[in-house]
Amino acid sequence: MVPNKTSAVTEKSGKLLFQNYCAGCHINGGNIIRRSRTLKISALKRRGIDSPEAIAKITREGIGIMSGYEEDLGEDGVQLVAKWIWDEAQNAWTQG
Repeated sequence: MVPNKTSAVTEKSGKLLFQNYCAGCHINGGNIIRRSRTLKISALKRRGIDSPEAIAKITREGIGIMSGYEEDLGEDGVQLVAKWIWDEAQNAWTQG
């Protein structure tokens, strides 16, 4: 099966956005400010965050002390980074 070029671009874009906007606090899916607020699948599900859409809402609007990033990322960027975070969480953040 030939890899989907659009899929590869989307993944690369989501990763790049994460590195530029999120990794400062969420290194490898962790959280340097509040250890219990990680992006690991168990922590996400425990808080009812169970889809890329739920992550996109938080990315867009913010939550707790985290500001929203809609102005910086735009809706397309919000969706790209949310999908990438969800995929990483599903894979135990092994892709880096």
